[in-house]
Amino acid sequence: MNVGLYQSAASLSALERWQDAVAQNITSGEVTAYKKRATYFASVQSGALQSRSGTNAGDNDSQPSIFPVALTAISFRQGETRPTGNDLDIAIQGDGFFEVKMPDGTRAYTRNGEFQTRADRIVVTTQGHELLTEAGTPLQVMPGLGKIVINSDGTVVQGDTPLGRLSIQRFAYPELLTPLSGGLYVSGAGMAPVPVTKPELMQGYLEESNSTPLHEMADLVTVSRAYEANQKLITSRDELLEKVLQALG
Repeated sequence: MNVGLYQSAASLSALERWQDAVAQNITSGEVTAYKKRATYFASVQSGALQSRSGTNAGDNDSQPSIFPVALTAISFRQGETRPTGNDLDIAIQGDGFFEVKMPDGTRAYTRNGEFQTRADRIVVTTQGHELLTEAGTPLQVMPGLGKIVINSDGTVVQGDTPLGRLSIQRFAYPELLTPLSGGLYVSGAGMAPVPVTKPELMQGYLEESNSTPLHEMADLVTVSRAYEANQKLITSRDELLEKVLQALG
């Protein structure tokens, strides 16, 4: 078996996965609080190669056959914050997620602090998911009570009336969260959120994407060159194999 061909093919597959992640980072670079998909490479062993000296079934003179694989994970490095001046725009400084209620009643988590009010004055995300307080109830503003003030610790006051304190949750291993559309994440089994007791919130600001277009374009060039090199290697090995077969008749 020509292991080199299979190794190069595995490299192409890994590079395609990296390219998909880079493409997603580029297209989502302007999405509020988007977290980039980081790609890591590793090697896996699949079988063993028998050396020339190993002629008997009991010989241990062999070497592992190594193939490259690409692994992707979400980078939760914080993005830059930009001012908007909107009362319901909130940026989280440091660790934590806003807790929101999904249509089916389950909880989801997001770093996207771009909120608005619906007809019943409930504060929701741009997708319509209800923003929750630490009491587990949706945050609701009241008409005619004046300006909404969101303090750095998450307490919300409208005029002189307290409306509650936002639920800011954290996870020990946020990279294990499952991403959904719109910057939402859900936790898996055994991943209980922990309340952030002293959050740092900024009213009138939004967190930008942590994906840098310049770096992503540089990665795209690297992927392209590595892909081309592996393609040439496969072509070269295929031509060599063809010559060997022709020589053997």
